[in-house]
Amino acid sequence: MKERIPLSVLDLVPIGEGFSISDAMNNSTKLAQAVEDFGYERYWIAEHHNFKSIASAATSVVLSHIGANTKKIRIGSGGIMLPNHAPLIIAEQFGTLEALYPNRIDLGLGRAPGTDQRTMMALRRDKNDGSDFPVMLNHLQYYLSNEGGPNAIKAVPGYGMEIPIWLLGSSTFSASLAAQKGLPFAFASHFAPDAMSAAIEEYRSNFVPSKQFEKPYVIVCINAICAQTLEEAEFLRTSELLKFLYMQRGDERLISKPVEDIDSIWEPWEERAIRNKTRESIYGTPEMVKEKLELLIERTGANEIMMNCWIHDPKKRIHSYELISKVWV
Repeated sequence: MKERIPLSVLDLVPIGEGFSISDAMNNSTKLAQAVEDFGYERYWIAEHHNFKSIASAATSVVLSHIGANTKKIRIGSGGIMLPNHAPLIIAEQFGTLEALYPNRIDLGLGRAPGTDQRTMMALRRDKNDGSDFPVMLNHLQYYLSNEGGPNAIKAVPGYGMEIPIWLLGSSTFSASLAAQKGLPFAFASHFAPDAMSAAIEEYRSNFVPSKQFEKPYVIVCINAICAQTLEEAEFLRTSELLKFLYMQRGDERLISKPVEDIDSIWEPWEERAIRNKTRESIYGTPEMVKEKLELLIERTGANEIMMNCWIHDPKKRIHSYELISKVWV
């Protein structure tokens, strides 16, 4: 029987209706512990700012807490938005994580701000639009290497640790850069599926082997919901659809409880737009999710699938990942 590719978890530390920020942190900690037991490969947290419904702004701080409460699962960023930070600071933060949790840290990087333009300016205090991302990446790699001489600036911790770097993207830009640098690539089809095929093709066609990876390695990230029945999965999924709907309307809200009649909330043109944006989402019974994952892997050639889950109820969110893990054997 063909060996299954790994499954992993993306978490935005969502804050749902009726929950506090502390609740969200505790819920994500329990999720990380659970998916570690279920056999997932890695657990990543995404950097976002000024979102009422997302508590992952201080990404490395949250990862340190997750690391202290898990034992073996790889933990990392999916991703750190590098233009928001000085590369030396990120090298020090992730060097510290690597020192605390050896051989468990992944450093995933993106070039988007992870927020709106006003908040981006508050974070960066300049007009850096991410165009110098390749240069910042070079600096970061240097700080994590052992290339510097005795008088070089060094990340302490971080210097010489060679922490695995991943490039994340929703377009061909990061795919092309990852190929040039010989780095693994993760595509964000959970919110921007349009360029998925083009980005993966760009990456694989132009990949240059490196010390970190000899061959291309692609993670495809999707939203996924699994339940015992299709009806329950469709009901739970309304929280995801409402999240995208309210974002489209510019109406920032906590993660909504699922609803019985979503058609009474959105207009037909809104439904078309949201269903197109979430067309790579996978939901259904365990067997349905398994089949859809297999088709996605066949279509993309993914080396790994990473799943985000917008289920409002934290226990049902954990159960969704459990059901998928049991069928993925």
